[in-house]
Amino acid sequence: MELYKIHPQHYVAVDCVIMGYQDEEIKLLLYPRSFEPYKGKWSLLGGFVQDDESADNAAARILKQTTGLEQIFLEQVASFSVPNRDPEARVISLAYYALIRIDLHDEERVKENGAYWISISKLPNLIFDHQEMFEKALIKLQQKAGYSLIGTELLPEMFTLIQLRKLYEALFQREFDPGNFRKKILSLGVLEKLELKDVSESKKGAFYYKVKNNIDEVGKDRIVKF
Repeated sequence: MELYKIHPQHYVAVDCVIMGYQDEEIKLLLYPRSFEPYKGKWSLLGGFVQDDESADNAAARILKQTTGLEQIFLEQVASFSVPNRDPEARVISLAYYALIRIDLHDEERVKENGAYWISISKLPNLIFDHQEMFEKALIKLQQKAGYSLIGTELLPEMFTLIQLRKLYEALFQREFDPGNFRKKILSLGVLEKLELKDVSESKKGAFYYKVKNNIDEVGKDRIVKF
C-alpha cells in the first residue's frame, strides 16, 4: 500500500461523442458547459468515473441520463491524457462514441440536461480537446465503414440503397456516385435484397434491403474504400 502512496493520483473522466442521424444529417449532442472553466462554452457530454463503476459503465450511465437510452453500443475511441488538458486538475479522459436514432431518444430529458443536437457540418468551437475526440470518433467510424456495414441501426429495418447512401454521405461529408456506391456496398455481402419496393419517389421504385442475419460471418474479409 505504501508503494501506491508515493505515486500521483489523477481524476478519470469519460466523454461521450453521441452522434445521431436526422434529416439526412449526422448530428452531435452538445451542451453549453454550466460551470467553470469555460462556463457557457460548448462541450461533449461527460463526467467522472465513480468508485463503484468501470469506465464503460460510466459512459453508459451518462448516455442514459442524457438521452434516456440504454443498451446502446458504446465503443471507446481513445484516451486523452495530456497533463494540462484541463486547467483545474490532472484529468485523464476516455472518449466513447455511440450512434443512436434521434427519433428514439427522450427529447424532454435532453432538454432537461440543456443539450442540443447540432449538425457536424456546423459545429461550434468545443472546449478542451473535445474537437479532437469528435474527429477521432468520426475517423474510426469511416474506417469501420470500409470493412463492415455501419449505421443501419439509424435506419428502418427495411431500407433502400438510396437511404443507405444518404447516410454514408452524411457520415463521410461528401457525395458518392450512386452506381459505385451500390457496387461497393453490395460487395460486402451483408445485405439481403427483398421483393418489396419503395415507390414513394418514382414509378419504377427502389428495392428494399435488410441486413443478413449472419452478418458476423459474411463480408468480414472484404474491404472496400469509400
